[in-house]
Amino acid sequence: MLVIALVFGLTISSEAAMTPTNVSATTAVYITRTGKHYFYHRHNRGLNRAKKVYRVSLVTARRKGLTLAKTDYSTGRTTVRRAPRRTVRRAVKRNPTVSKTSYHDKLITVVNGNRPTFTHNELSLARGPWQYYGRLDDFNRPTIAKAMLNERLMPLAQRESLYVDPTGWHNKRTNSGWLYNRCHLIGYQLTGQNNNPRNLITGTRELNDPGMLKYENQIASYLRLSSHHYVRYSVAPNFKGNNLLASGVHMQAKSVGSDAVSFNIYVHNIEPGYALNYATGTSVKN
Repeated sequence: MLVIALVFGLTISSEAAMTPTNVSATTAVYITRTGKHYFYHRHNRGLNRAKKVYRVSLVTARRKGLTLAKTDYSTGRTTVRRAPRRTVRRAVKRNPTVSKTSYHDKLITVVNGNRPTFTHNELSLARGPWQYYGRLDDFNRPTIAKAMLNERLMPLAQRESLYVDPTGWHNKRTNSGWLYNRCHLIGYQLTGQNNNPRNLITGTRELNDPGMLKYENQIASYLRLSSHHYVRYSVAPNFKGNNLLASGVHMQAKSVGSDAVSFNIYVHNIEPGYALNYATGTSVKN
């Protein structure tokens, strides 16, 4: 009997943990009996000939010495399937303002007069602090991350190195470092989520810092002031059509019971001096 049979029941819950978790233990991946790699996507072509595919936790796969398959985020026709049209239409209908946002030489675009759109129920503290990460779509792209942030969710440990390669990851060196970062939708300092594929996109250095980091630091500073401070937060990447590189991220935050933290913005995924191919994530220096 294979030991691996003991982990068949592990699955990803559609509900996120309400407290910080080791995401490697809750993220599901797919492996074969004798293969050397793991896959986030069940229908990856690397699994086509497998007689049996097992769903296990990411931490189990890594403990077995398995590594992420190079084909997992391939842009080849055999790997990437066309997104259902109804899925794209729902995304546009859900957020028509952001879906039409275009870049006009400014990193930040204000949405809805900078006023968050959370409802009264969405600002409720009935559940206490919590965090949620939407499922990956048919292209392995993150969909949304949202939370009711509080100091209790903030990590105490130092962040480990990132190893998950999000879609569109074609990094290269620039004169000042690297073109791309593995960008958290909800920053590590706020919830402790790190190598969570549902919380990572390929983002330019400009998008990550100063773009998103400025607003994440604002939230973190407010939360550290008091254990009674809460911030409702939502971050959604904007993938246009079948693109593997997000055009930007939509960030909304509202402190509960005050206006100490309140913003509704769109951060463009751009890098000065580079032309980005959003379909694939490749780039050319201007």
